[in-house]
Amino acid sequence: MELLFPLLLVALLVPMFLGVRRQKREAEKVATMQEGLKVGDQVITTSGLYGTVVEADETTVDLEIAEEVVTTWLRQAIREVRIDDEADETTTGDTEADEAPGTATEESAEQTETRLTKD
Repeated sequence: MELLFPLLLVALLVPMFLGVRRQKREAEKVATMQEGLKVGDQVITTSGLYGTVVEADETTVDLEIAEEVVTTWLRQAIREVRIDDEADETTTGDTEADEAPGTATEESAEQTETRLTKD
């Protein structure tokens, strides 16, 4: 009974400690990405806006979101840098397994029937 309390503390603190470490690593990775932004990078903002970096300074980034439409964003608002899909296809090959999840593929009548009758 005397060991129950220390074991409970360890059982609760270890996962919490590991979670904090993981969060710190992710935050460092995002900060490194945001600091490394350069002109020409295609990015996605935290609000889901797609754009291309046309100018960057210490705290802000100018994104072209449409032809000749440029907006200014804080660097911290950039969620990720998009990777060019065409470059990925040429390096990985054009196989059915490499298709994006949203890509339409034909299915047989039997597959359609099975998909539609599933609960």
